[in-house]
Amino acid sequence: MLDSDLARLYGVETKALNQAVKRNIQRFPEDFMFQLSKEECLRSQIVTLNEARGKHLKYLPHVFTENGVAMLSSVLRSDKAIEVNINIMRAFSAMRNFLMNNAALFQRMDQLEMKQLKTDEKVDAILDRLSDNDKPKEGIFFNGQIFDAYALIADLIRQAKTRIVVIDNYIDDSVLVQLSKRREGVKVDIYDGQVSKQLHQDIEKHNEQYPGVTVHKYTRAHDRFLIIDEDVYHIGASLKDLGKKLFAFSKMEVMTGSEMLAELIR
Repeated sequence: MLDSDLARLYGVETKALNQAVKRNIQRFPEDFMFQLSKEECLRSQIVTLNEARGKHLKYLPHVFTENGVAMLSSVLRSDKAIEVNINIMRAFSAMRNFLMNNAALFQRMDQLEMKQLKTDEKVDAILDRLSDNDKPKEGIFFNGQIFDAYALIADLIRQAKTRIVVIDNYIDDSVLVQLSKRREGVKVDIYDGQVSKQLHQDIEKHNEQYPGVTVHKYTRAHDRFLIIDEDVYHIGASLKDLGKKLFAFSKMEVMTGSEMLAELIR
């Protein structure tokens, strides 16, 4: 984001923002902030936009990356600056989630040969087919990406239409919080190898407001799985620990949710 755009959001002069950064320049390495060249300004039409507003470009603008914007919260400490910073970081997270969740869709759309489409009906038919692939199929989360991982699982839970099955030996009340995001009427079966008295109590309280969760003791599972209707996901970390360490997830294509459940209860 340009320094002038950030200054406008924070309600300060661009010069004041840059002076605050300059006083704390050790906090802003090159991957946090950099200065545009004159050629880059011309290519991005920054000069043209300023001249149209009756201004001349007196200095080469600075650009802040996501990390740089986050660091600004330690430099600009007004209540407005803190509020704006929180909203900007939320926007970055939402944008990342959107790109990750729709990566397969974008790839498919790039491969379409649009010159062969002669009618609007053909376009609609292709988009309808692509809509079946809007769920993420695989991904990796690194240490510290707690919110991103939490948002992914919450999105999967919201998509469930009839049932959710959780196979995880380390369930606690934080997982029940995630499950509360499901649609009304969606049933949940939890398979846990160590069903404690506390977990039973937590589920009873949960069901008073969000009925439909049943826990089963199941000691023959090593890995963690999440079944959303007929889709089976292998989750490399317990749902209560998402984002705390490096882990991966992937959608299993070898069997459906019904087939896996049949093996579970055999």
